[in-house]
Amino acid sequence: MIRIASSALRRRSWAFAVATPVLLTFSTSLNAQTAKDTARADTAHTTRAQRLERIMISAVRGSGSAPISEKTLTQADIEPRYFGQDVPLLLQGAAPSLTSYAETSNYWGYSYIRLRGIDQSRINLTLDGIPLNDPEDQVLYFADFPDLANSLRSVQVQRGVGTSSNGTAAYAGSINMETISLASAPRSAELQLEGGSFGSKRISGEYQSGLLPGRFAMYARLSALRTDGYRYHSGVDGRSAFFSAGYFGDRDILKATVTTGTMRDTMAYLAVAESDLDTNRRINPLTPRERDGFSERLAALAYTRLLSPSSSLSTTVYRLSTSGDYDVLIDSLDNFNLKYAWWGVMSDWAYRRESLQLDLGVNASTYARDHSAYQRPDLTDPLYFNTGHKQDASGFAKLAYTTGAATLFGDVQARHASFRYTPDVHAAIAEQSIDWSFINPKAGVTYALTGPLSLYASYGQNTREPARSDMFAGFDNLDTSNVAFVGSLDRVKPERVHDLEAGITYRGTSFDAQANLYSMDFRNEIAPIGALSYLGTPLRKNVGASYRRGIEADVAYRGIPRLLVNANVAASTNRIREYTDSTGDEPVTYHNVEPLLTPRLVTFERAQFAATRTFAVALETRYQSRAFLENTGDARFVLPAAFNLDGSVSWRIRQYELLVRGNNLTNSKKYGSGYASGGVSYYYVVPPRNLFVTAKLLF
Repeated sequence: MIRIASSALRRRSWAFAVATPVLLTFSTSLNAQTAKDTARADTAHTTRAQRLERIMISAVRGSGSAPISEKTLTQADIEPRYFGQDVPLLLQGAAPSLTSYAETSNYWGYSYIRLRGIDQSRINLTLDGIPLNDPEDQVLYFADFPDLANSLRSVQVQRGVGTSSNGTAAYAGSINMETISLASAPRSAELQLEGGSFGSKRISGEYQSGLLPGRFAMYARLSALRTDGYRYHSGVDGRSAFFSAGYFGDRDILKATVTTGTMRDTMAYLAVAESDLDTNRRINPLTPRERDGFSERLAALAYTRLLSPSSSLSTTVYRLSTSGDYDVLIDSLDNFNLKYAWWGVMSDWAYRRESLQLDLGVNASTYARDHSAYQRPDLTDPLYFNTGHKQDASGFAKLAYTTGAATLFGDVQARHASFRYTPDVHAAIAEQSIDWSFINPKAGVTYALTGPLSLYASYGQNTREPARSDMFAGFDNLDTSNVAFVGSLDRVKPERVHDLEAGITYRGTSFDAQANLYSMDFRNEIAPIGALSYLGTPLRKNVGASYRRGIEADVAYRGIPRLLVNANVAASTNRIREYTDSTGDEPVTYHNVEPLLTPRLVTFERAQFAATRTFAVALETRYQSRAFLENTGDARFVLPAAFNLDGSVSWRIRQYELLVRGNNLTNSKKYGSGYASGGVSYYYVVPPRNLFVTAKLLF
């Protein structure tokens, strides 16, 4: 019995010895499979979170097959060119027909964009779908958000009426900015230190958590910069903070975004006569006492819900506010104050299924801005205090349907806006108000000839209201001394554009290209007349009929290892059919003249060569043909043609990166922009050869 038991025990021991590795193998396989399932689930959740996070931005953007003329810049496009410059200067040349300049003749401070020759007050600007154009001025002062581009994931520049968006209707085009993604980026931190010409310094630190196990993610950035400016007493001191955080559920996202910026500068908004610039290009006709200081804040809370596998709903509540003042030496040193609060809500329902795409969106906002002025040193008793109120409500529907090789698009926006002016209590004039209602339709088709090659054509119409300064003829306050001169608020009519776009797009493995023709016909265009108000803002008035017609092309070539080449060109013919100049003693009417600051030819080229994995060099060139400074066609008053050459060198070793950027390497003595007044041409200069060095430490 003992022997039998011993034998049985040996058999059991043998069986256990054999079974143990089998069980261990099964357990390991099970654990590995569980890990794979978990990783697959995490990947699926991350992918779904990324898609949900982009719903609101996709609502105001054109998809890859939309029949519009556009250029989308990714982080890979932005980062190699970025050395802290304001967004208008970062985008200069990056998209066809886009030009920009800075008042300080540096890269920080007040800077401005023109698209197809039209100023940025008629370009729709959004951040994650949130409208940014000030409802009164219809412009965004990028200087109020220093270092903003450091927190951008992508920028889409639509030329022409594009697709419907939130806020003011696109007239020249739209610029849709997308902030850093929370769901897709890994955990990281970065410190940037920069020094450059004209006493320029910048520091920026940021942290990104990535998508944490608890399904939270956050991103934060703090920045500070300052510069003396190239022009005398044109220094800028800026601070900014950006924070976003979100919870990413299986079917929901709740995301908060807060950004704030402060800017202090010694003003340089006046250009200088060419005869004086020949003597000293650093002249600033404003005095060191004329200073400017503003802060601007944006807070938004967005909720996105996946309703079904094919539909989603996203709603955002937002608030923008600004406060600040500036001093202008007129007869005495006058202090002007501005303060506003702007509340809004927007919502988009998106449906995607097989060949059908549908977006329905609404946006509503209310806004009030106080205007006041004082005479220094008395900052207690205002010279005046008035308020502008504006309400805006709009909705859009976008439909895309694919049948065979063709995708048909339809897009319509309905918009109602109202403006009410509450005058100063001592102005002795009545309150005034005005309302506008617009229907803005668009339609087009994209036809896929082959996989990478497609054609598109579209027609669109947008109408937009005048800005407050247009209605007030440049005055900041109305009273009995000027109300008769200014006239009624409907003196300046809404402007309308009819836009026809046709193009061809190729997306290949080594070569991308897009080329298009456009014809923009305007009615009652609110065109600048070349003169400035007593506060330095451009004066504008209606011109009955005008047009801009041209061809644009944009190419990228990466067929040679380590070499990337980008280039774009825009050539146009632009005319105002009839323009009456009323600045002299007697009105003079001109026919078929070119609109001011609208060059016929603009080109941009960039070549980047990665010599090794750690070392790269890039060169950029820009050319802009001459443009008129008046709408009279007078060749005495022109912005001369200009060529510019910039270059950069970058080294990256492990977590360290060094970027050296040289601008205006040929030391061109041309101009960025200008205007004419009293028979004299005035210019904003391009800074001389300059250098910026940025060191980055990645964690």
